[in-house]
Amino acid sequence: MPDLIAEAQAVEERFLRQIFVRDQMAEWSKHPLVMARADGVSYWDVNGKHYLDALSGIYVASVGHNNRRVIDAIREQYDRLSFSPPMHGTNPVAVQLANLLAELAPGDLSTVKFQCGGAEVTEAAIKLARQYHKLTGAPGKFKIIGRYQSWHGSTLGALSASGLKSRKTVNEPMASGFLHVFPPTCYRCPFGQSYPSCGLTCASIIEKVIDFEDPDTVAAIIVEPIGHTGGVIDPPEEYLPMLREICDRHNILLIFDEIITGFGRTGHLFAAETFGVVPDVLCVAKGMSGGYAPISAMICRRPIADAFWGPISENPGFVEGHTFEGNPISCAAGIAVIREILERDLCGNARAQGARLRAGFERLSEKHGVIGDLRGKGLFQAIEFVRDRATKEPMPEAFGVRVGRRALEHGLLCRFDPNWIAFGPPLVVTGAQIDEMVAILDRCLGEALAEAGS
Repeated sequence: MPDLIAEAQAVEERFLRQIFVRDQMAEWSKHPLVMARADGVSYWDVNGKHYLDALSGIYVASVGHNNRRVIDAIREQYDRLSFSPPMHGTNPVAVQLANLLAELAPGDLSTVKFQCGGAEVTEAAIKLARQYHKLTGAPGKFKIIGRYQSWHGSTLGALSASGLKSRKTVNEPMASGFLHVFPPTCYRCPFGQSYPSCGLTCASIIEKVIDFEDPDTVAAIIVEPIGHTGGVIDPPEEYLPMLREICDRHNILLIFDEIITGFGRTGHLFAAETFGVVPDVLCVAKGMSGGYAPISAMICRRPIADAFWGPISENPGFVEGHTFEGNPISCAAGIAVIREILERDLCGNARAQGARLRAGFERLSEKHGVIGDLRGKGLFQAIEFVRDRATKEPMPEAFGVRVGRRALEHGLLCRFDPNWIAFGPPLVVTGAQIDEMVAILDRCLGEALAEAGS
């Protein structure tokens, strides 16, 4: 009974005023969403309303909610060791997970640094790049090139590498040493060109930026293989290989932020495999522990790790640390989740259900004339809304937000922005559940269009 009372009180404004959420609190508190439980690909809020989770919470619940294998692994670990002293060493579960990641990561990505969340690990990658160049005789290389419309996290370094004005302006000034280039948004090319006749200006211009800045000052390029916050920006197949070549020519580290795309989301364990490009540093989080415990990891290539190996009198090692890094509970969750993904072939399911999702989106595109573009891979896909397909004029009045809010009303959790909607359901999703999600979205589109008089 006390738990039921607490759940009921959780939606009262006098209690909601005591917590910050990611929306404007005064507006959110009018219709607060407070989840009480979850199972599989479903949520229930404190009022008992059911929601289909087409977003994996926030691209996190990779193996579904209430996964007993993961929960049992965590419980067993609690009986052995819940915390180990991070200043003095590590623990067997962290070593086991690090070796598993080294085995699974592509190429010679083989040395792991654990953190708690995505922002911490992208920040660690930035620090790694700068420290690496200092140790290898290029101390002037400190600049980091990111992309506009990107998001790498809320800590200052990760935020400085990001390219979202809505999240940066309120926190400015940012850290120094960060540059930005345009992303490969083929549907709305910032250079007014068309693929493939463009010659991939979005990639080739990065080398010009490096030249103008002086290659001896640039440490790393950080990109999401598929950019999220710009509307699931799916690059041309030549784009990431071109970045790899540019970095190789100028002794620049290539960092992949796979916080969202890692662990099966694109239909392969890593998007690096999807695109056939091995970065120097791979950042993962979210789906690695499936939401059961906070954990992230930075995986770097062997030659980079070797630069941090040596006598302490000459080499301090990688100077970076957090209290909960390599936490045994989180690492036990990570091992159980990865084994679920591998043994149940959830990457294969992501490809199969991703194809089904794309087919469903294509049917919606044929039915509703406001869908201008479909993007993404596997179980990470988006729809962009336009008023006119020929001119690509966006829909007015934040149409995507209106559709997304109607989806919540009808029990569907998805990602929505003013001009686009994205789906990223758990990797365990079934075909029937995909069809139901698409059907709800279809209904919401129809209602939003009717309201708009279209």
